[in-house]
Amino acid sequence: MRHASTALLAILVGLTLGLAPSTASAQHAGFVLFGEPNEAGRSLPAERVAVHPVTSPYYHEDSFVTTDLRAWYIYHNFPKGTLGGSANVYALQIRVALTDTLQLVAYKDGYTDFNTAAVPGDGWNDLAAGLKWNFLQDWESDLHAAVGVGYQFGSGEKKVLQSDDELRLWASVNKGFNRLHLGATINLLIPTDGEDPFGDSTRLFWHLHADYFVCQWFSPVIEFNGYHTIDDGKNKPLPFSGLDVASLGGGQGQDVITIGFGGEIRPCEHFSLRAAFETPLLKNDGLFGHRVTVSAVVPF
Repeated sequence: MRHASTALLAILVGLTLGLAPSTASAQHAGFVLFGEPNEAGRSLPAERVAVHPVTSPYYHEDSFVTTDLRAWYIYHNFPKGTLGGSANVYALQIRVALTDTLQLVAYKDGYTDFNTAAVPGDGWNDLAAGLKWNFLQDWESDLHAAVGVGYQFGSGEKKVLQSDDELRLWASVNKGFNRLHLGATINLLIPTDGEDPFGDSTRLFWHLHADYFVCQWFSPVIEFNGYHTIDDGKNKPLPFSGLDVASLGGGQGQDVITIGFGGEIRPCEHFSLRAAFETPLLKNDGLFGHRVTVSAVVPF
């Protein structure tokens, strides 16, 4: 399964790299696999274009249909009361606009390097992809909404807390007020294998986003993320939530809410670079000490 999924991602990368790039300030895709691009989304003034979500990259998805590559690096610090130490994550997301309202999202892959006594070593993450439908596009009032469905294949390595099969359902809404852009996303994650020795949990995640267009090359960003375990699962769980790292089965009643501060810089027309520092707001932070997320986006 891993080899087939990797081959699919390689084909998508090749396809996307072969396309002519469009302006980085467009809200919707310049390349659409079937049909024509939405010109209303292509001709917006730069100050009306929202920054894509920065934190919680696997699950924080906005409502817009784009074709782009997003490279990610995450430094995650674990609190001493749980795993201790840190982890480095390297990943590449691929988004392809199938139509003006339908998008293929390859949202999880990559490699994780743990630097902890409890989970030493490194390995491949699970692979996940899905479809997003942007059913509401009101360009005049800058109001957009979407729903999506995805599936995570347990192709990763257990030694880095992966190998989880999982169904994902999500919905998002975005609203612009000229230079100010707001967004919200909610996810329901449902385990489908039931055989993970660490425990499989049903989880509810929510994400809030705000950015402000200061000038052509810079926008500050603030985001909030909430992680809630609503069912510990049938297996014996670890005594804390895996957040967006893994489906560990623990953490019911141990809600984790984080805040992230960062921004996006746009040094040239076809490239943007984003970064954020994220820290928990509640004392019971589970696996979350603090996190630094860096991402580069190349649109097409």
